[in-house]
This record gives sequence, structure tokens and C-alpha cells, in this order.
Amino acid sequence: MAFNPSPKQLTAIKAAVFVLALLPFLRMAWLVAQQVPVEPLEFLTRGTGDWTLYFLCITLAVTPLRRLSGWNWVIKLRRMLGLFAFFYALLHFTCFFWFDHFFDIAAMLKDVVKRPFITVGFIAFVLLIPLAATSTNAMVRRLGGKRWQWLHRLIYLIAPLGILHFWWMKAGKNDFQEPIIVGLVVALLLGLRVYWRYAKKTQAARA
Repeated sequence: MAFNPSPKQLTAIKAAVFVLALLPFLRMAWLVAQQVPVEPLEFLTRGTGDWTLYFLCITLAVTPLRRLSGWNWVIKLRRMLGLFAFFYALLHFTCFFWFDHFFDIAAMLKDVVKRPFITVGFIAFVLLIPLAATSTNAMVRRLGGKRWQWLHRLIYLIAPLGILHFWWMKAGKNDFQEPIIVGLVVALLLGLRVYWRYAKKTQAARA
């Protein structure tokens, strides 16, 4: 029998997920405050970028987990997880914009155009903004269910762009292990969706 939490249990689960999702940021902030990293800017930039990808993967994993486990309630965690992906992406962009360019928009845009891996990452971040901005119930009602769903399918583009950004960034050090692992996870999560969509169409055609 699938686990079906009560409203109180679900509230407790949401609170626990919120705290756990915030821990990486708190850990990074604490280590920087204690002057542990030799290169604090690089530490923050890499850390926030990594956790952006992790939360994109976790967000994409919600639907497969629901379908495979029968835990329909996990869908209620997806919005929070997606917002945490944006939160870490915003911190990642802030590190780039603030510490690298000191809020110089012209210098930042020049760097975006000059370096392809930054271009791809910037595009992925820009595409995340409307998803975060329309995450409320009021925006769902305003856009309508179908248009909202189509808009939020941008995550299927954002995740591969994020991995490409990660891949090109690691290419400078010829270190592809992490991008390959994250890429395989995203490929699996997106592949399951393609498979289920194809199976649904096949079943409907037979019916």
C-alpha cells in the first residue's frame, strides 16, 4: 500500500525538505565566513552551480517517483524543489555578476557573448526566471492550466543547457566525470517521460 501522509505529516515533510534544501547554502556561507576555502569566490560559484543542477534533477525526478511508487503526494513538493533550483541558480548568477564584474552590466554581457559556456548558462538562467515568476497558484489561474504546463516544460530545455554549461566549464580541466553522471541522470529522467508518452499514444491507438 502506497504511503499517503496526513495533512499534518505532509506539512512536516515540506518543512523537513525546506530545511534540507537550505543546508547546502548555509554550509557554504558558514565555510566562507570561517575563511576555510582558499578561493571563496570559486568555492561559492562552483557550489551554487552544482546545487542548481542537483535540484533540477530532483525536480525532474518527482514525476517518475510519483508514477513508479504511487506516492501522488510528492507532486506537492515539486514547486518548492523547483524554486530551490532557481534560488541556487540566482546565487550562482549573483556570484558571476557581483564578484566577477561588480555589477557592470556591459562587462557582464561582453563576457556572456565572448565565452560560450557562460552564454549557455546565462540562457538557462534567463529561462528559469519565468518559471519561478509563475510558480504561484494565482499565476496558474491567470495563465490557465494548459499554457502554464507548456511554459513549465521549459525545464526540459533548461536541464540540458545546464549540463552543457557544466560540461564546457569542466572541459578546461579535462574533468568530465561529474557532467557525465549528471547528464546520464537527466537523460534517464527525460527518457522515462518520452517512453511513457509513447506508450500512452500506442495504447490510445490500439483502443
